[in-house]
Amino acid sequence: MKKNLVTNRVREKREALGLTQQELADRVGISRQSIISIEKGRYVPSVHSSLLLARALGESVEILFQLADKE
Repeated sequence: MKKNLVTNRVREKREALGLTQQELADRVGISRQSIISIEKGRYVPSVHSSLLLARALGESVEILFQLADKE
């Protein structure tokens, strides 16, 4: 099974701002299903979407997304 190479803090930051998944999706211009997949670590967004997420959440891309430690 392939392990996630990238972890993220999107859900944590979204909830801290009191946003729903739909509200964040609307701000970024992607689907709610994409937000769900990103938060669950099933999908790593493009650079463009990552930058839009960072802007919408008021964080840097480096805070939102990190390379996972190798085991």
